[in-house]
Amino acid sequence: MHVETRAEITEALGRRGAVVALESTLISHGLPHPDNLELAREAEELVRQQGAFPATVGVIAGVSKVGLDDADLKLMATAEGIPKLSARDLALAVAKGSHGATTVAATAHLAAMAGIKLFATGGLGGVHRGARDSWDVSADLAALAQAPVAVVCSGVKSILDAPATLEQLETLGVPVVGYRTLRFPGFYLTESGSPLDWSVESEEEAARVILALRETAPGCGLVISNPLPKSEQLDPALHDRALRAGLEGLERDGVRGKEVTPYLLERFREETGGKSLEVNKEIIRRNVRLAARIAVTLAKLEREATRA
Repeated sequence: MHVETRAEITEALGRRGAVVALESTLISHGLPHPDNLELAREAEELVRQQGAFPATVGVIAGVSKVGLDDADLKLMATAEGIPKLSARDLALAVAKGSHGATTVAATAHLAAMAGIKLFATGGLGGVHRGARDSWDVSADLAALAQAPVAVVCSGVKSILDAPATLEQLETLGVPVVGYRTLRFPGFYLTESGSPLDWSVESEEEAARVILALRETAPGCGLVISNPLPKSEQLDPALHDRALRAGLEGLERDGVRGKEVTPYLLERFREETGGKSLEVNKEIIRRNVRLAARIAVTLAKLEREATRA
C-alpha cells in the first residue's frame, strides 16, 4: 500500500528526527465541532513545542496520508459521514477513493509503515463489557502486536473492561508500562483499579524500553499508560452515574458494534454537563506532550548510538 508522507515528516525521519503520529478518528468521531478542529491544531502545535514533528494520519480521497495539512484537518473536522477506518478497512477506502478517519489500529499500522515510532492518543480501544457474549474486542489490541509503535494513552476508555483488556494484551505479547505509576489508568479516572507489573520513571527510561523492544520483540508495539493527576480526573461519583446511564442506554437503544464507543462518549458528555469533554481534551494534551518528549529523547539516543 502506498503511503503519502508529508515532506517535513520524510525529512525529519531521514535525519533521525523526532516524529509523533496522531489519529484522525478523534477529529471526525471523538469530539464535536469546533472543539475537534481546535484540538487537532493544538495537538500538532504541542508536539512542535516539545521539539518534535506532528504527523496526523488519515485517508483523503483514497490516499493514505501520514501528515495531514490544515485543509485535510478541516475536512476531517467538518465533512459529514467520514467513515471510521480500522486497519482492515484501509484497503477498501483506498480502492474506493474514500476519505477515512483512522483509529488507533489503522494509525499505528500506517505510522509503522512510514517509520514513525511514537503515537499519541487519548484512550486505547479494548475489550468491551459483555464481550464474553458479543465478542466485541477492539482491533487496536491485535494491531499493536504487529506494529512496532509505542502508543502513549491514558489506559482504555472507562466504558471498556480494563482487566480483560490487560489480559488480552498479555496474550498478544504487547508490553504495558505505566508512566510513573503501577496502576493502569481509567481514562477519565486516574486509575482503573487494575495493577501493572512495570513502570517507567522518565522519558529516557521509556525510550530505552522502546530500543530494547526492537531487540527482543521486533515488530511488536508498546503501551505507555499516562494517568491524569487526581486533581484533574472526572469526579468518580459523577463518572459512575454517567457510566450507568450510558450502559442502560445501550441496552434500551440496541446499540452494537462500532457505534458503542461514540454513543457512550456522547452520553458521558450529556450526563456530565460537558465536563467529560474537557477532561478528554486534557488527556489528549498530556499524552501528546509526553509522546513528543519521549520521541525527542529516543531520537537523541538513536543518533548517539549511530555515532558510537
